[in-house]
Amino acid sequence: MSSGAAASRPGGERLNIGQVLDVLREDYPNVTIPKIRFLEDKGLIKPERTAAGYRKFSHADVERLRYVLRMQRDHYLPLKVIGEHLDAIDRGLEPPEIEPTVPTVPTVELSPDGTPSPESFRKHGQTRLSRRELLKIAEIDDALLAELERMGLVTPTRSRHYDLDALGVARTAQELAEFGIEPRHLRGMKAAADREVGLIEQITAPYRRAGDAAAQGRAEEIGSEIAALAVRLHATLVKAGLRRS
Repeated sequence: MSSGAAASRPGGERLNIGQVLDVLREDYPNVTIPKIRFLEDKGLIKPERTAAGYRKFSHADVERLRYVLRMQRDHYLPLKVIGEHLDAIDRGLEPPEIEPTVPTVPTVELSPDGTPSPESFRKHGQTRLSRRELLKIAEIDDALLAELERMGLVTPTRSRHYDLDALGVARTAQELAEFGIEPRHLRGMKAAADREVGLIEQITAPYRRAGDAAAQGRAEEIGSEIAALAVRLHATLVKAGLRRS
């Protein structure tokens, strides 16, 4: 019997965390072992532990995980609210009706190697998110957003709205937080990004000073190409460094 089949029926054998990951990934491809551990730390699941300390998940544990992941993905509910739902279910009650989800946002265009394409660095529309929408879509709490703002990693507009870049930073910061990486650890990345922006602005300055529309368009095109190459180089250097370690 496969692990998926075992997890699909009550009374099945207990699964380890790797088997649970295999069961869930068909419907939730972005789920990770650190994510499952994070949800356990938040008290949303409580798998059994062996004498050696290994987690063992029952059918009920797996279904509970499915509920948490579905509420996050499909309804953008914060973990605190999901916890309240689970508590109601545990007490034999029906969870409250789900509020309508917020509008979806455009996805980032990626190159074949998975890094952002030059097109993703060019301006696309004027998407604006309220603070509440950002918190829901990025699946973060207000404390994390406040810390990201304090570190200069996320900055609202003059109208107190947030753009897609702020959403990308917030969502990534949340995923990094699952590994114990806090906003204060990201200041070096912000400083490196600012230096790259300065270099790109220096290269495109002659075109921008020209003033005509064609030159402005060329400046944006060159800046986008350099930005995509810089991100690719950074990713490659990190990958190479990890292989040498």
